[in-house]
Amino acid sequence: MTIPGLYIAETELKGRGMFCHEAIAADTVIEISPVIVMPGKDRENLDKTLLHDYIFEWTPEGEEKMCCMALGNIPIYNHSYTSNCEYFMDYEQQTMMIKSVRDIPAGEEITINYNGDWNDEKKVWFDAS
Repeated sequence: MTIPGLYIAETELKGRGMFCHEAIAADTVIEISPVIVMPGKDRENLDKTLLHDYIFEWTPEGEEKMCCMALGNIPIYNHSYTSNCEYFMDYEQQTMMIKSVRDIPAGEEITINYNGDWNDEKKVWFDAS
C-alpha cells in the first residue's frame, strides 16, 4: 500500500530517491510494505553483497537477532539525520510502515533515518569512518 503520487527520481548526491507530486501532511502513512525476514546469521553473508545497504535489523522483543529485506519502495528511501518520515516494524504482520513526522511539501525528497528514530544523530555505517 502506498499513497498516490509517489515517484522515484535522481537526487543530487544520493542516487535515486523517493518523492511525491503532492504535499503530504504530518502523520500520514505513506507506505506499508512486506518484508522478507532472515536469520541473523545470514547478515554476515548479506553484508558482503550490494544488498547490505538495503537490510534492516529485525528483532522482535524477546527473540533472537534477525534481519529483513524490505520490499516495495522502502529500499529507495534515502537517509537523513533530520528525516521527514519514520519507519515502523510490524513484527506480527511482517511489514514495515513509512509515516511522515511533519508536513512535506510537494517535490521534497521523502527520507527516513536509518537509525530508526527520525531525529537520531548517531552516525550510520556509511558516515562512521
